[in-house]
Amino acid sequence: MTNKRKICVVITARPSYSRVRTALRAIQEHPGLQLQVVAAASALLDRYGKVVRFIEADGFHIDAQVYNVFEGENLVTSAKTTGMGLVEMPTVLDNLKPDIVVTIADRYETIATAIAAAYMNIPLAHIQGGEVTGNIDEKVRHAVTKLADYHLVATQKAAERVIRMGEDPASVFVTGCPSIDIAAEVRRNPGHLENPFEKYGGVGAEVDLSNGYLVVMQHPVTTEYKLARQQVTETLHAIHEMGLPTLWFWPNVDAGSDGTSEGIRAFREIYQPRNIHFFKEIPPEDFLRLLVHSRGIVGNSSVAIRECSFLGVPAVNIGSREEGRERGPNVVDVPAYDRRAIQEAIQRHLMNGKRVEPVELYGDGQAGKRIAQVLSEVPLRYTKRLTY
Repeated sequence: MTNKRKICVVITARPSYSRVRTALRAIQEHPGLQLQVVAAASALLDRYGKVVRFIEADGFHIDAQVYNVFEGENLVTSAKTTGMGLVEMPTVLDNLKPDIVVTIADRYETIATAIAAAYMNIPLAHIQGGEVTGNIDEKVRHAVTKLADYHLVATQKAAERVIRMGEDPASVFVTGCPSIDIAAEVRRNPGHLENPFEKYGGVGAEVDLSNGYLVVMQHPVTTEYKLARQQVTETLHAIHEMGLPTLWFWPNVDAGSDGTSEGIRAFREIYQPRNIHFFKEIPPEDFLRLLVHSRGIVGNSSVAIRECSFLGVPAVNIGSREEGRERGPNVVDVPAYDRRAIQEAIQRHLMNGKRVEPVELYGDGQAGKRIAQVLSEVPLRYTKRLTY
């Protein structure tokens, strides 16, 4: 074990785990690597599905836990959560003494990991840098790129952006996105539709899925967080009025998620919709299988852009949250949270009975193995040779 490189992967939220799970497995199985897993932030909280349960159920040992989420889900608590992560993470890294730290994507907690590793002279690898989206994620992603030593990007365009930011081309690796690895397994073996109500509970009516259904996942937009309740209410009205069987999933822990959650709860109490069932969390494969068997997805989650492009699942993307992200032909955009516009897009794009041609925009299903191989071979360094 002493000759193996210690790779410390920090998982802070539900999407972080799906974005890195196959890389965890590949690192775990690589003869030259030793996996360390740190679970932090909302990944530990029951109200957001307690993702750590799925991590452990998949056979990964949790080496450390960091409880750092401040209640409130607003801009102040987001900053404080990041700050508390920065307070706690150096102690964890000092105890684990990894050779490389891996941080994922663009959530605000991610930057705490990046700062801690950078200041402690620990080489930092960043998964999913170089992409373009709206809101605070854009700033966090590019800031982490400048702190990182190795860039494990999903697309060629992302690689080009990272290099244009002055990063050494030799430190940039187009690996694809590990979440596409899971989608590739589902595409090969979509299986049959299991009863999600029996398996995962949730609340609301047990809708009839036999004649088709929609999936909705809508998160708050951090730059529009005061509008979160209003925005989700428009989508709720659109789905309720259409009467289509719908599986609705809980939002991420972002500024405004309290408004999104309150909007869902209030709508449930007032209208008691008989066509919508609400879930907190299910494992990535089961979620993607629900998508494959659905008529399509509605909302503003990146899964509609990334995994659904690979799976050929039609998507109605609402608002600015995914603005600028590379997308395939499966996506139709609705600029504003307007129930009539949302309904028209659903009727036009999701209800025509046509599937969308899959595209391998974000990878081919081998990202995890490529990431593990890169981490086993790159020279260990924490100084940067910039090219600008």
